[in-house]
Formats: sequence, structure tokens, C-alpha cells
Amino acid sequence: MVTHQVIEAALQSAVDDGVFPGAQLAVRLRGELQYVVVAGRLSSEPPGLPVQPSTIYDLASLTKPLATVTSVLLLIQRATVALEDPVQQVLAELEGTPIGQATVRDLLTHRSGLPGWRPLYERLDARGIVPGFSGGNQSLRQAVLHMIRDEPLIYARGERSIYSDLGFMLLGFLVERLSGMALDRWCEEAITLPLGADPLIFCPMTERRQSPIDISRIAPTEQGEWRNRLLCGEVHDENAAAMGGVAGHAGLFGTAESVLAVSGAWLRAHQGKGSILDGELVRQFTTRQEPASRSSWALGWDTPSAPSSSGSCFSERSFGHLGYTGTSLWIDPLCELEVVLLSNRVHPSRRNEKIKVFRPFIHDLVYREFVSTG
Repeated sequence: MVTHQVIEAALQSAVDDGVFPGAQLAVRLRGELQYVVVAGRLSSEPPGLPVQPSTIYDLASLTKPLATVTSVLLLIQRATVALEDPVQQVLAELEGTPIGQATVRDLLTHRSGLPGWRPLYERLDARGIVPGFSGGNQSLRQAVLHMIRDEPLIYARGERSIYSDLGFMLLGFLVERLSGMALDRWCEEAITLPLGADPLIFCPMTERRQSPIDISRIAPTEQGEWRNRLLCGEVHDENAAAMGGVAGHAGLFGTAESVLAVSGAWLRAHQGKGSILDGELVRQFTTRQEPASRSSWALGWDTPSAPSSSGSCFSERSFGHLGYTGTSLWIDPLCELEVVLLSNRVHPSRRNEKIKVFRPFIHDLVYREFVSTG
């Protein structure tokens, strides 16, 4: 009981200090859910309902490992694609271009040569291309693919590692092309349903879903300048929004427990236990690819490098990822610890960066309370 109180107090203190309006924290140790603790409210302007374990957050870049990387691993498992395949082998539109020669591995490790980000949504806007619901339409997605194809590389492929949303957009297109399905539909059938990861969804508010999510369950993000409204149930990331809310780099929504459903499949496979994922591939995907000085990236997952958002206690074998909206997932296979922190720290404004100090603090606290004393 003491453990609960220490961590609850830390979360409440973060709410009081304005780190975020509210948050969920889920901790699982050796396959056993220890608890889900919540603090604060869904929003501060105007004051929202109290956060519940069922509150749904915009997961932002947790979309990368949970949806895109998991999808790529499943497709490799099925021998549909290989890590060393050049992306132009799947996306014929990239044939003969510098980025077309980048391999699946290059994109996963963020060393394809692509820049990290470009305001593609502004270019689409300028062309008068408007996204449709749930995944947009094919001409829009084709336009985005061509924009990334035509984006000059900013370094030679493999020369360094620069975290790139654009690279993960390409991986999202690759998954769609190989599966023959829209990314949201594929993820639902290949990941969410088999793992019981409910809710873990793109576009929670669209009519395309059989039962749209009740908006009162969703934590709003920012008063968006581009869209000029408070964003709730629509993706915060502008490029993902321009793509109809479904993209390889962002767009997923969920709860801490639904994130754990996917996290658990990775950890079980890593430990050689029953999982929809292949253990050997999982261990390869979660191992740092470069010497420490060059990059902390594994294949789509990050690994701790001081100073790390995972704090100072997680082992070097750990893997995880962050999301811009105030989300994170860290997994330590040595002690079988999984920690999910979901918040909407971008509400009411993305200028609030207090979470940078809070993340390592809360991970150290969780580790000491659950592992060191256990």
C-alpha cells in the first residue's frame, strides 16, 4: 500500500506543478499488473472530468513501436519482407531515387538520410488537398508519398542517425502495400484483436468505426493553431491529421492498459514465452544497432543512454519510446518491468516541457518501489 501512496503522491504533485493536467501510470512486473494509478483531470482549460483508468490518450509517437514496428516484425515473420530489402522494392514510386535505396533496417534505425520532419500538411493545404476520414483517400496518401520521395536527403544513408517521422511515414505506406489493407484496418486485425488491446485505435471519433468512442473518455490535447480548435479525439500531430489521422508515425489512441497489451507481447517473446511475435526477431529489434557513441536506436525502439527518460535504474538491455503529447513506454527485460505513462502535457499548449524532468524521476521512483525493494 505504501508503494501506491508514494507514486500517487508523485503523480499528484506533477499535476499540481503543471507538468500535465492529468495522467495514467501502469506498472507490470513479471507479467503481473501491479496497478494503474491516475491523477488530475482530462483538461485544465476548461477544467475536465477526473482521469480514469479508462481515459483514452493520444499516444503520438508510441504509434511507431506499437503499430508500425510491430507490423513490420509480423510481416518479416511471414516472409513478406526482409530487413535488408530496399524500400523501392515495395514502394515502386521510389524506384531510382536516393531514398528508394534505403532499406527497411535504415528506416527503422532512423539512418535513411531523411530529415526528421517537414510541414507536409502546409504543402497539402496550399494545394487544396483535404483529408478524408480514417486514412484519407488514396490521392492524398500518394501526394504525401511523392513529397517524401522528392525530399532531399540531409546526410548520406547510414552515415548517422536522425530521428525521422518521414521515415516512419514510409514504413506505414510499406505496411499498407504489403498487407493490402489500410494501416488502421491491418493493425486492428493483426495486432489489436489478437492481443485484446482494447481500445487501441486510430481515429476514435470517426463514423467508420462500428461504435465511435464516447468523446468524454478522451483527453484533449492542444488548442491547435492550424486547425483553430481544441483537439479532442483527433490526432495532435499535424502531418498525421493531414493524412486523415492514420499514419506510420502518429495517430494511435489508447489507455495505459491497452499499451501494455502490445508491450506484453514484446516482453513475452523476448523471454521466449508464448507470443504472436517471434522471440529471435524481437531480441534483434530491441538490441541497440550502433556503438554507444553513435546512436541509441534499436530497430524502431530506443534504448537508454544517459541522460535517459527511463531514469538511471533501467538496465542497458531495456527498450522503450516516447510520444510528443506526453506519453512513454519503457520495458526492462532483465527484471521484467513494464511502465506506461500517458498524459496530455501539450494541453493547453505544447510549450509546456516540464515532463522532461518528471519522466526520469517517475521511472526511478517506480523502479525503486517495485524492483529494488522487491
